Amino acid sequence: MAYSNIFYVLAAVLFILGIKKLSHPKTARNGNFIAASGMLIAILATLLSYGAIDLQMIFIGMIIGSIIGATFALKVEMTQMPQMVAIFNGFGGSASALVAAAEFLKTGDATTFTYSTIVISIFVGTLTFTGSFIAFGKLQGFISGQPIVFPGQQLINALFALALLATGFFIVQEPNQMNYFYGVIIISAILGITLTIPIGGADMPVVISLLNSYSGVAAAATGFVLMNNGLIISGALVGASGLILTNIMCKGMNRSLANVIFGAVGLEQESSQGGSEKQVTIKSYSTEEAAMIFDAAEKIIVVPGYGLAVAQAQHAVREVAEFLEGKDKQVLYAIHPVAGRMPGHMNVLLAEANIPYEQLKDLDEINPEFEDCDVALVLGANDVVNPAARHDTSSPIYGMPILDVDKSRTVIINKRTMNTGFAGIQNELFGFDNSIMVFGDAKDMLQQLLKDLKEL
Repeated sequence: MAYSNIFYVLAAVLFILGIKKLSHPKTARNGNFIAASGMLIAILATLLSYGAIDLQMIFIGMIIGSIIGATFALKVEMTQMPQMVAIFNGFGGSASALVAAAEFLKTGDATTFTYSTIVISIFVGTLTFTGSFIAFGKLQGFISGQPIVFPGQQLINALFALALLATGFFIVQEPNQMNYFYGVIIISAILGITLTIPIGGADMPVVISLLNSYSGVAAAATGFVLMNNGLIISGALVGASGLILTNIMCKGMNRSLANVIFGAVGLEQESSQGGSEKQVTIKSYSTEEAAMIFDAAEKIIVVPGYGLAVAQAQHAVREVAEFLEGKDKQVLYAIHPVAGRMPGHMNVLLAEANIPYEQLKDLDEINPEFEDCDVALVLGANDVVNPAARHDTSSPIYGMPILDVDKSRTVIINKRTMNTGFAGIQNELFGFDNSIMVFGDAKDMLQQLLKDLKEL
């Protein structure tokens, strides 16, 4: 058993190095490989340290899991990556809860500490499972992306939380009473649903990173149940890194975590204009007219959004950028921390198209560049470029840091329709004097734009 702890320490070092490399798109692939190698070492050390294990069944399970994972990796499109991450978070939580439940059922006489950690693991794991699948349903469209709220919702959640605490206490005191055990599972499952349903689509990046953190906490708690140092270390790292990422996402929206969970951004809002949205007058241009604007520009900043991901237009935007760069024009990409539907969504999408990492600029780095930018090309982004966030105190996105595209000489906005973004509000940028709209699917528009540029 002593040597297994040495391997767990080695695995922990690889986990930390892997997480460090995951912080930048250029090193993320190697970081993923390093962290996966650490997990393989931890698994092998665990299997070798326990003698009474059916290794044949373990390896069959690993093979089946590998096949399922590889199938998902090959089949799932980039636009569905947030849904896949949500499901994986749920599976991670459920695995922890199942292991803890199995330990509870086979434990005859355990310490108060063991029963307490079992309750925590079942609670967090089950909540993560149901919450993740609600998030999946919202992302996939099975459940409305709008916040689903009802009167007294927070009071009901508080009562469920109190009931959970009471039930968990009774389990520790009377572990032979199975009704308390079932009660913890049921209440945890309901809480996962009721805590996630009120959260709107605009907050999905935060929810995904938070649920990822929960899955780590559940794994760490299960590590204490089994007294397995490797599981404790890996779970703690996932939980801590998930919380750090959640905090980054909250800062990217200038909101607290409590406000995300209870604020319900995305509800149908009444504006200060007596309940009706202020109408904006837009200027619609063709790709031929847009091509002439690009031809005269020297500095272009591309702002990718979820519309780009839906259209699978990352390769098309790279081709347009390469053509413009061939004419000695500077092209940069502005990445907002909550653009897309999960943390890092736009970075991964553009990296897939082999766009140079050096051209990907985060919000703080790119915002000063807009003041001397000739053209800002907004592809499917909405709330993250809405100037109302700066001045409209009645707006649900007020105070959220945005990309300052409106400071560019010309803003070319590509959308399929005039539908609102996840926050459910109209974007006043569309009516600005320096803004023009080019409607259509992002991929089709970019391909036509490239043809028009070549014909000039």
